Amino acid sequence: MATAEDVREIALTLPRAYEVWVRDRVKFRVGRIVFLSLSPDETLLGFGFPKEMREAQVAAEPHKFLMPIASDMRYNWLRLRLAEVERDELWELIVDAWWGTVPKFVREEFMAKVERERSS
Repeated sequence: MATAEDVREIALTLPRAYEVWVRDRVKFRVGRIVFLSLSPDETLLGFGFPKEMREAQVAAEPHKFLMPIASDMRYNWLRLRLAEVERDELWELIVDAWWGTVPKFVREEFMAKVERERSS
């Protein structure tokens, strides 16, 4: 079971990512682009996710994933029940959401660092 603290620990290790408070919600940004958002009770995580894939993701794992709220439907966005995911999967979802917000050279530097750490 993942927690909001896991989200913070993972997100803040990513280059250029930082935490902000916006209307009673913790959000994580790169520049001005939000790639993660915790619900006020910190049980749900909204994250960047391709629009064209989200219905299939929710249908495949409805216990884990939820569609965005109505006002977020126009964005590449999906929601996750943190209690239904382990930390390893959470790491992948967060990195994928972050991936779409940073320049290619930042992604490449990050992946090289991850590969070095895995091979150590």
